[in-house]
Amino acid sequence: METAVLGITAPSAVYEIAGRRFEIGTRGFTEAVADSHAAHQRPRCMCLVEGIEMYVARLGDGYIVKRMPDTGSHHAPDCPSYEPPAECSGLGQVLGSAITEDPATGETTLKLDFSMSKISGRTAMPTAGRDSDSVASSGTKLSLRGLLHYLWDQAELTRWQPGFAGRRTWSTVRKHLLQAAENKITRGDSLRMRLYIPEAFSVDQRDAINARRMAQWSQAIAAPGKPQHLMLLIAEVKEIVPARYGFKAVVKHVPDQAFALDEQLYRRLGRRFDSALALWGAADDIHMVMIATFSVAPTGLPTIVELSLMPVTRHWLPVEDGYEKQLIERLVADGRSFVKGLRYNLGAEGALASATLTDCEGSAPLLFVVHAGIEDTGRYLQVCDPSVPVWRWSPSREAMPALPPRQQQPTRATGSAVECR
Repeated sequence: METAVLGITAPSAVYEIAGRRFEIGTRGFTEAVADSHAAHQRPRCMCLVEGIEMYVARLGDGYIVKRMPDTGSHHAPDCPSYEPPAECSGLGQVLGSAITEDPATGETTLKLDFSMSKISGRTAMPTAGRDSDSVASSGTKLSLRGLLHYLWDQAELTRWQPGFAGRRTWSTVRKHLLQAAENKITRGDSLRMRLYIPEAFSVDQRDAINARRMAQWSQAIAAPGKPQHLMLLIAEVKEIVPARYGFKAVVKHVPDQAFALDEQLYRRLGRRFDSALALWGAADDIHMVMIATFSVAPTGLPTIVELSLMPVTRHWLPVEDGYEKQLIERLVADGRSFVKGLRYNLGAEGALASATLTDCEGSAPLLFVVHAGIEDTGRYLQVCDPSVPVWRWSPSREAMPALPPRQQQPTRATGSAVECR
C-alpha cells in the first residue's frame, strides 16, 4: 500500500534511512529514498520508538516507501502506514492467496475469479455479482467486489480525517484509484492498462477526453481468431434503465456513451443488489459506484459482461446499509479519524469491523454494527486479538452508544532528529 502519498492531509511519516531521519517532502528525502532503493536498503518508519521496517518500490518515474506485507497493524494507529488487523475485515480471507505482494519487485499479483477475456463469436454469460460474493467463497481469488474493495483500500479512500471534508472530488478519487492500480499484475498483464476510470467531464475538453477514451478502449476490440480482451470499468452510476433496445447503464462523466447490458443481466442486477439499490434510492447523498468488465464492439460501442455495485457516502466512504451510513456520518460529524472496513469476498454473515478509530489512546478500537439475526452468534466477534478494544452497536435493540473518546495528546514517537533543511 502506498504510504502517505495518497492521503490529502494525512499526518506526515518520519523514516530513518541510512541512519538519518527524514519527514516526507523535506529536503533530501527524495534522494535518500532513491539511494535506498539502489542499495536495497530497508527504511524504518519511526511511528514507534523501535521503528518498523519498510521497503522502497518504483512508482512511475519515482519511488515510494511502502510498508512490508502483513505489518500494517504493527504501526501506531495515527501513522499513515497503519492498517487495521486483516482478520477483522474481508482482507484477511484473501491476503496471501488472492493478493500476493513481492517487496523485491514492488509488484502485487492479483488472482481474479472473473474473466478478463472472451472467445470471439461466443456470448459470455452475464453476471451481476457471482457466488464468490457469498459466504461460501474460498477467498483464493478476488471477486469483482473484492477487487473494487482492494483498490479502494489501496487508494486510501477508506481513510478519513477531519481535514478531508469537502476535498474529495471525483478527480481526486480517480487519481488515487489509478495510482493504486500501478504495479498490480493479473494473469501476467498490467491491471492499470485494462482499467478505465472516466475523467471528470469538461465541455471544453470533450474531444480530447473522447480521443483518450477510444485510444484506451481500442485494445478491447475483437480481432478475428483471437480472444477478445475485456476492459475493467470503475465509475459512478447515473442510472441503469431500459433503452430503445435492451438496457443501458449511464455513468457520470461519460454523457455521450452509455454501456449496454442485456435483459438477463438487468434482471439479475435487481435481485443481487436489491439492498444496495434500495439505499441508493432512499438517500439522495449516496453515490453508487460500479465496477464492471466490458467488451467493445468494432463500432466502438461498449457492452457490460459482469458487474458489481458499491454504495458510498458523499465523502466516497463505502457503506453497506442504512445503519452503517448512520455510524459513518456520526464519525464524520464528530470530527473523528478512522479507517472504514470492507468486506471483499466475505459473505453477509461474516464478521466485519465497520470502522477502526485511529484517534484514540493506545490500541485502535474496532467498531462493529451487529445486525439482527446474527447478534447472538459467538463467532461473529471472535475474529481479532482479544486485547483490541471493541465497540458494539445492535441497532435493533438500542440507540447508538457513545463512541470511544479520542486521545488527548499525540502518541506518535517521531523523535526530534528530523532533517528539514
